[in-house]
Amino acid sequence: MNAIIISASSDIGAAIAQEWGLKGWNLFGTYRTPSPAVTALAANFQMQFVECDLLDVDSVESACCSLTMLCSSWDILVIAPGNLEPIGDFQNVDFDSWEAGLQINLLRQLRILHRLLPYRNLQAQFAEPCVLFFAGGGTNNAVLHYSSYTLSKIALTKMCELLDAEIPDTRFVIVGPGCVNTKIHEPTLRLGTKAAGLNYQRTVERLNNNECTPMKEVVECCTWLATTSCKGVRGRNFSVASDRYGSSVLEDALNSDIDMYKLRRHKNSWMPVTE
Repeated sequence: MNAIIISASSDIGAAIAQEWGLKGWNLFGTYRTPSPAVTALAANFQMQFVECDLLDVDSVESACCSLTMLCSSWDILVIAPGNLEPIGDFQNVDFDSWEAGLQINLLRQLRILHRLLPYRNLQAQFAEPCVLFFAGGGTNNAVLHYSSYTLSKIALTKMCELLDAEIPDTRFVIVGPGCVNTKIHEPTLRLGTKAAGLNYQRTVERLNNNECTPMKEVVECCTWLATTSCKGVRGRNFSVASDRYGSSVLEDALNSDIDMYKLRRHKNSWMPVTE
């Protein structure tokens, strides 16, 4: 099994790589800055890395070129970058920073997918190739002060459904990990209530009270989505904290409901009561 993990130096990316390395899979990934996690993955599992700065299109192109030379046929592509900044109301944040957030959390991720798609393994007998994205909040409500990040994640969620419809030989799934104790919260903690509003205190409480989604469950969900024989997972948005992933009950529900776990307009069939 050949797996490419974009942003394998992230906490979630590194945890997935660790688990899949223990399975004996061939691992390839990217990092923006060297870290102990990158060093350990390379040493323990012979994971091969290339540098990639998502804000530098030349770096992205170079990384994709290097990855295709290292791994000419991949089975699983995990795209794990995420950055909450800029944090603040849309009207008050610097627009260039806001636009950069879209690049990191959406557009450059899709550029990487576009470049690597031709190298997916369509000859595997176990399952179709799988692409895993990561979702954020905002699917069912308005998340204040994080509009660039939230918009990007909602767009990725819809893109998974579009890709599933356009490219039926490949599995596209997006995973909502919930609040996980990772580096992604550092900007919220650094900027405080003035920028993040009530979410600052909620983040502090979750981290201090150990109310976060266990990393083990995130990895388990991702592994199941990438390897299950259930075709019903395709094009969907899964929640690690809420969904009964791995169960036959969920698989049956997915296979019988094409709208489940997708973006839909609420009460689309509503009609006024006739007077």
